[in-house]
Amino acid sequence: MVLAHSALPLQSPGQPRGWQDGPVANDSTDTSFRVDNRLDLEGNQRGRTGILTTPHGTIATPAFTPVGTNATVKAMTPEQLTETGSQAVLANAYHLYLQPGAEILDAAGGLGKFMNWPGPTFTDSGGFQVMSLGAGFKKVIDMTGGQTPDDKATAGGKDRLAKVDEDGVTFKSHRDGSKHRFTAEISMQIQHQLGADIMFAFDELTTLMNTRDYQVRSVERTHRWADRCLSEHQRLTDERTHRPLQSLWGVIQGAQYEDLRRQATRGLVSLSEQAQSEGRRGFGGYGIGGALEKDNLGTIVGWCVDELPESAPRHLLGISEPDDIFAAVENGADTFDCVAPTRLARHGYLLTRDGKVRINNARFKTDQSVIDAKSPLPSSRSYSRAYLHHLFKADEHLANTIASMHNVCFLNQMMSDIRTAIDSGSYVDFKSDFLARYYGTTPRNT
Repeated sequence: MVLAHSALPLQSPGQPRGWQDGPVANDSTDTSFRVDNRLDLEGNQRGRTGILTTPHGTIATPAFTPVGTNATVKAMTPEQLTETGSQAVLANAYHLYLQPGAEILDAAGGLGKFMNWPGPTFTDSGGFQVMSLGAGFKKVIDMTGGQTPDDKATAGGKDRLAKVDEDGVTFKSHRDGSKHRFTAEISMQIQHQLGADIMFAFDELTTLMNTRDYQVRSVERTHRWADRCLSEHQRLTDERTHRPLQSLWGVIQGAQYEDLRRQATRGLVSLSEQAQSEGRRGFGGYGIGGALEKDNLGTIVGWCVDELPESAPRHLLGISEPDDIFAAVENGADTFDCVAPTRLARHGYLLTRDGKVRINNARFKTDQSVIDAKSPLPSSRSYSRAYLHHLFKADEHLANTIASMHNVCFLNQMMSDIRTAIDSGSYVDFKSDFLARYYGTTPRNT
């Protein structure tokens, strides 16, 4: 079967509520999730399609969410992001806290209005920086490296810029060296000011370099932080009635250990149920985070999903490789985010049906064919490979824009095709053909 790219809907995301100037009254509009069709793979029925509804529009799932760390998806305007078929954006609470400051976004009416993005928004809690600044592994999640576990290890001898204690985390700014304190309560306060539709509870992201003993303590600490996040989330919801409702999602840790993953998941579900029984807001969904062994990614996701309520949406943090997405979809993940598509684009890599292509290689200097004749994105069907090669060689900023739009659109189209394949019952054939062509080999078992 030849991969056929169906046309992406190029309309704007769902009409935002309260897009007018001035405060927006908090009403009953809240985030919800509906399951549509199920994927049945020899008894594994975790995978599904659905609709995630937020105060600022809907997301057809499974879906990829591009990352706009600093309230911008690098090299693209929100209008261009819409053109790629993107349904939502995820920004980073820690970075926006440092610059320009959460109070600035609050005064603007929240993240979406600040960046002129009308659709759904997510914010990371700052938990990722616990790992990236603490152990120095930056954006790398799969961190085995064949090394002996060592809780004091850092990547490349980097200094630790984050120190964890029972109450929270002390960060040393990568910008100017100033010190900043994050706790469960502070993360909630910042994220409420940022105003995203969906935000994540403050957690400790560990690495595969950490010992099991440390992972045990970390899961317990993240549980206690999650409980505090729920309490502060309720307080701020009651206080900030001039803003749309925000949904808080718990984050599941536990690294590669089945017992810890299941324990962490059951613990978060219990906290949510207890909050709801007391008339408070519980978790609107759950994020699956932490260190993930690539070969066991689908299995780890499945452990978590088995312990979650069927009605709860599940977000897998930091994943964008196609085979990983397929494995996660099959095991029940609904949404994904990652910086990889735009980061690859800035280094001249394009995602194509035949795998990653480095457009600034010499062989493309005279290639007058278009970037991708079957792409739903007009720019990918219009600009030649030779032109894009030239832009990269000339160090023109337009190169990053064209390449970034192409890569984000590629993943969005892949997700759209996955949804269609699940709904039509053709998923198995679609997956086999897609991965065989993309990787040029037989896809691994997931």
